[in-house]
Amino acid sequence: MFRSLLARMPINIGERIPSCKTLRVMKDGEGVVPISVDELFKGKKVVMFGVPGAFTPGCSKTHCPSFVAGADQLRAKGVDSVVCMAVNDAYVMHAWGESQKVGDKILMVGDGSAELTKSLDVVKDLTDAGLGVRCERFAAIVDDGVVKHFVLEPPNAGITKTTAEAMLSLL
Repeated sequence: MFRSLLARMPINIGERIPSCKTLRVMKDGEGVVPISVDELFKGKKVVMFGVPGAFTPGCSKTHCPSFVAGADQLRAKGVDSVVCMAVNDAYVMHAWGESQKVGDKILMVGDGSAELTKSLDVVKDLTDAGLGVRCERFAAIVDDGVVKHFVLEPPNAGITKTTAEAMLSLL
């Protein structure tokens, strides 16, 4: 599919999630380990949601909790994995996951260098606010690496279109 160079446009439905070399997760007994896009998506139906940052108010009070509460319903609809991604390191994502009590319901993935965020074209530049490059708030349904649904949350509109409930309605 053609993606315009003139207008910012996130990944399109029908496109494959691009390869990324810098994603990291925390694994028990191993510490921080790299995880590939193939490992996340190959042969699986995945709901992935991206957040501007771990421990931020909207992400901690609304977005992540919706997926903790809805993970079992998503799995009942055929979802193999729920993935949360932010432009944070794996240590921060792990600590945030513990504080959110995600357990094994959500895989907390750090995109510390924003490589996947940039590849998906969902960069949110908050440099002027002292927060650097972050990820736009989004949610996607990905089947075997191919994007089936991709939703960006409109700016300053709350968190409604990218919750677990919203993803359930698309399955």
